[in-house]
Amino acid sequence: MIEPEGPVARECVEGYVFARTPFELLLLRRPPSRDRIWVPVSGKVDPEDRDLEAALRRELREETGLTDPLAVASLDWQVRFRGPGGEVWRLHAYAVEVARRFEPRLSDEHEAWAWLGPEEAVRRLHYPDNREAVGRLARWRAATAGNL
Repeated sequence: MIEPEGPVARECVEGYVFARTPFELLLLRRPPSRDRIWVPVSGKVDPEDRDLEAALRRELREETGLTDPLAVASLDWQVRFRGPGGEVWRLHAYAVEVARRFEPRLSDEHEAWAWLGPEEAVRRLHYPDNREAVGRLARWRAATAGNL
């Protein structure tokens, strides 16, 4: 994937919500008006967000009702892409660990959710960078086993 060059007009965050054992990811499906694609929690950083993690925590709360994750950690990965109007946006990816019993309360941004193993998550995710992020999350999870 060739990332666009130029100044970044908008910062965004995405959270890969997962349970450690068994390793599963929580994916959300957009409604028909947004092509019914499967995605992680994601959104734009708002001016009132004090930092990227605060923006992510707000998005988690808004999209799933999650207020108390077991852990939140940067995956140290950024992706630049073209947003609406051709502006360059930058996406910051995070790992968000929860207990496997977590059941989201969806906002109107999504119509369904599913806990999926990494292989099925990769099959369902629409965007290539989302699929790549699952591999990054798996490597991060393995590297941090027992350290959280």
